[in-house]
Amino acid sequence: MATPTTYVSGTVTGPVEIRFTPSGLAICRFRLTEVPRTGDPATRQWQDATPIPYVCTAWGDIARNATESLVDGTAVLAHGRITEINDNTIRLSIDNLGLSLRHHIAYTEAGLPGPHAATALTPPPAPPPSPHHWWEKQPIHHKPDPASPPTTGTPPLHTSS
Repeated sequence: MATPTTYVSGTVTGPVEIRFTPSGLAICRFRLTEVPRTGDPATRQWQDATPIPYVCTAWGDIARNATESLVDGTAVLAHGRITEINDNTIRLSIDNLGLSLRHHIAYTEAGLPGPHAATALTPPPAPPPSPHHWWEKQPIHHKPDPASPPTTGTPPLHTSS
């Protein structure tokens, strides 16, 4: 039977440590704290519950990337398997890891920002008013085809605008 997986949303607390096995496989370890929030119906306020500490271990490429990307205070979303629970600490073996975008902007290596990224975002100017709207019927003008014979007895078709 496969070990069940879980998702954790929390904050990295402390440094990310990396080590290598004799075969060169990267292993990183970091602490993560999840602070569940509960709603108090009496005050209609959110309150922080008791923090849940995790010791996370990642292997291979995730370990290398986590070491380069994470610092103390980084909000992350972790997906992994609980391997041990002792002394009020949960050990989590990381299968996937991502940055939380709830309060921050993240840039990917493929889409690093240019100098314009530091400028404030402003909405584009409004387009100039159009003389016609798409829902208004526009007159259709047909040019006669010189190769077709002229029709007799029927008046030309005109559309009203």
